[in-house]
Amino acid sequence: MLMGEYQHNMDAKGRITIPSRYREELGETFYVSKGLDGCLTLYSEEQWQLRVAKINELPDSQTQYIRRNLYATTEQVTPDKQGRILISPTLRRHAGLVKDVTVIGVGTTAEIWDSERWNAFNESMSSEQLLNDMKALNI
Repeated sequence: MLMGEYQHNMDAKGRITIPSRYREELGETFYVSKGLDGCLTLYSEEQWQLRVAKINELPDSQTQYIRRNLYATTEQVTPDKQGRILISPTLRRHAGLVKDVTVIGVGTTAEIWDSERWNAFNESMSSEQLLNDMKALNI
């Protein structure tokens, strides 16, 4: 289970350190893709294959946009000896990553956020909205 929040700096080459706890869950090689709300999502091999299988079950006519968007912008990465991964310029632009980044655990995946964007998003989440969402899901 991927949980927690970690602050890191992206270096001049576009490398970000992935927390060691996350690397243990994600595996030696994992996937980085555009996420929702202006972040990047990290998938383990297992989670990536589950997502691909779901998409492949549906007709192309229903998933063509998803396939193009997801597959064209997803990269397979392997952390270096320091636990860093290289984020492509395309993915950095999508997430607005410049220097300060926040890596968060989201259960079976992790997300990489520009720290300022994460703080704004986090502050925009109201307790009332969270309560309403939990009630709607019977949690």
